[in-house]
Amino acid sequence: MRKTLAFMIGLTFLFIISACNGNGSQASNNTSESNVIPEAELVITATDYKFDQTEYHLKKDVPVKIIFKNEEGNHGLLIPGLKLQMDRQNDTKVITPTKSGKYEISCSIMCGTGHGTMISTIIVE
Repeated sequence: MRKTLAFMIGLTFLFIISACNGNGSQASNNTSESNVIPEAELVITATDYKFDQTEYHLKKDVPVKIIFKNEEGNHGLLIPGLKLQMDRQNDTKVITPTKSGKYEISCSIMCGTGHGTMISTIIVE
């Protein structure tokens, strides 16, 4: 009985880990393509409890290379409207925004007492 229970727990754990590492395809507001040559570059720098700018501007339908720099503290980058998440290990991505609008940027890693105020905006024109 114990062996069966341990086996089932281990199997469940492996299933959860493999699901977290999957690369499922999702319809999104951007086209994330590694073989597209970017026409622009956007660097977003995070320090303790803030991004280096309150607003960043991108052009609609223009491929852009986004580079995330984590200079102070432990931070991540989350832009739900563009289905984009970045961190120290995944710090560069090429996207092509396809819809105009404002998209909120927030820190995706709990970084301390100022975490909730770590917000900025991307404006796609």
